[in-house]
Amino acid sequence: MKIAVAKGDGIGPEIMDAVLTIFRMGKVPLEYEFVDMGKWVFDKGFSNGMTPEAQHTIEELGILFKGPMETPKGKGVKSVNVTARKTWNTYANKRVFQTLHGVDTVFSKAGIPIDITIVRENIEDTYGGIEHMLTQDVALSRRFITRPGSLQVIKYAFEMAKKNGARRITCGHKANIMKLTDGLFLECFMEVAKEYPELKADDIIVDDLAMKLVVRPQEFDVVVLTNLQGDIISDLCAGLVGGLGFAPSANIGDHIAIFEAVHGTAPDIAGKNIANPTALLLSGIAMLRHLGFMENAAIIENALLFTLEQKVHTGDFGDKSTPSLNTTQFAAAIIGNFGKTPVQGAKPILPNMTPTPTSFKLDRNEMMVTEETQKEYIVGVDFFIESSEQPVNIAKKCQRHGGVKFNLINISNRGTQVWPTGSVYTNLVNQYNVRFESIDGSPLNQMDVLGLYVSLSGDFKICSSELLNMWGGKKAYSLAQGQ
Repeated sequence: MKIAVAKGDGIGPEIMDAVLTIFRMGKVPLEYEFVDMGKWVFDKGFSNGMTPEAQHTIEELGILFKGPMETPKGKGVKSVNVTARKTWNTYANKRVFQTLHGVDTVFSKAGIPIDITIVRENIEDTYGGIEHMLTQDVALSRRFITRPGSLQVIKYAFEMAKKNGARRITCGHKANIMKLTDGLFLECFMEVAKEYPELKADDIIVDDLAMKLVVRPQEFDVVVLTNLQGDIISDLCAGLVGGLGFAPSANIGDHIAIFEAVHGTAPDIAGKNIANPTALLLSGIAMLRHLGFMENAAIIENALLFTLEQKVHTGDFGDKSTPSLNTTQFAAAIIGNFGKTPVQGAKPILPNMTPTPTSFKLDRNEMMVTEETQKEYIVGVDFFIESSEQPVNIAKKCQRHGGVKFNLINISNRGTQVWPTGSVYTNLVNQYNVRFESIDGSPLNQMDVLGLYVSLSGDFKICSSELLNMWGGKKAYSLAQGQ
């Protein structure tokens, strides 16, 4: 089987060479097609950080094994890592955090075992990177949480938990504050949970989750979260087991999968042959299991675990009173331990499975739409306007534009109501949200809204607008604080 390999930037080429050497000596039945991705590709003028030939190869082969990559700073370009995940719809970021004997942490010294799998939604949320300056003082980032996208990653998490015999699956969220976005994600989780009665499914507010992971990490098994929250929590979990140098990462989609190290490029030590290849090796082992090379994966992982148990280490971890190995020596030590079994955490040697095709030929983009079961209608509009006036003066101007169809309902600033009631102790910025709703609650159309837009624009710069929708009598928009 042939896979695409991108060595990455900084220490990427060194640790990738070490891992591929381990694979070669472990007789892993893979061939490698090296592709051009990373900062140096950005510097050549490719704005997505990869050449067209690289994109074609990855889409043909269906598997990308990549080292860490740097995104140029201050050039207005997107992260190649995020771009790759989103372009190929690798919607589930799976990261497994386990106690590694020989890697000392507070918890290993206390005899507390850790085995946590974080499944992070990988496409949506604020990682869409859709941002605008509404005024010189106010920046806006749009956060998209969709039902189809949430169902994709949550179903993956439940299937994975069931297959691996998990004892618990938990949804981390902030639905107590973000009632529509995180509320939708939590709603999808509860919906899918009904299909898996054999799994204990529960939810927890993400800040409480962060505290409990630090205090009692052994209580958690599989945790599924939205993109940004999952990014933060997964790095927290890496800290529980020794750092990002021991954190593998798999990005799983229906057609393409990406396996990568999630740590940085460490330019300060690049070229010195002293980097720790463990995270990339663990990601590669996960890739081997994904492809069905179960025997190869177990032999290599057991050799790694045995090596760590023997207190063999690179310079970034381990007993500082014993000599550290460089990248090449560390890889050689693992190769020398092929066939050996660690005392703790040994992986069973299962036979390799027949590899299945890793890519599919598509001729169009897949449209993901759930069936709409309730009638939708427009009941109003939010206009986000630029103004440095006081709320009462803004209200007087807005009320002149309502006409026979609209009432001015409220005015808010940074999400807090400042009219018709509010407090003079609420600090203001020069961007308000003025909310209009239909006078008698009857449905409106977009032409009504456009007419109001044109009228209101005579008094204010309108930075943005959002329709106020209802589905089946339920408001599909949030209220302001204090409304």
